Amino acid sequence: MQTGRHIVNLALIGFMGTGKTSVGKLVAEQLHLEFLDTDELIQSRTGRTIADIFAKEGEPMFRALERQLVDELSHRTKLLISTGGGLPTNLENLAKLKSHALVICLWSSPEKIWERVGHQSHRPLLHDANPQKKIRDLLAAREPFYKQADVLVNTDIRSLREVAQQVALQFKLATRDKK
Repeated sequence: MQTGRHIVNLALIGFMGTGKTSVGKLVAEQLHLEFLDTDELIQSRTGRTIADIFAKEGEPMFRALERQLVDELSHRTKLLISTGGGLPTNLENLAKLKSHALVICLWSSPEKIWERVGHQSHRPLLHDANPQKKIRDLLAAREPFYKQADVLVNTDIRSLREVAQQVALQFKLATRDKK
């Protein structure tokens, strides 16, 4: 972990289906942090789905909205930020998150991700001829970014509660004696 950081927030990064939202809500409640999901915020602010933004304006527009949101959140405290899966692939986003948050990556195998999200029709990435290959390919491309997190937590064989306990513990350790 970088030294000299002033950690006032917690950010969860990782691929879809790794548990960012479910774990994030549990941890936020336990640590008395405000839970924010970047994808949900973008959708509520624009009044549009992410799939619609991607389809009509393209990924660059969506990524610009993410960058704007990450910048805005850097001025707030006591947040648990659950990010969209692609958000940390922009190194500026990752650096901005690390400037104020402990960044924890929730990690799962492609097989476990498919098991968790294969039945969900609201996931635009799954609208592919070979969604399992798409998951493997995207996960491989994003892995170098995910591995830049302060902490990696594998969620394959842990329950939501176990993952939440690990995340909360890491945050407490990172912020101990710094309040």
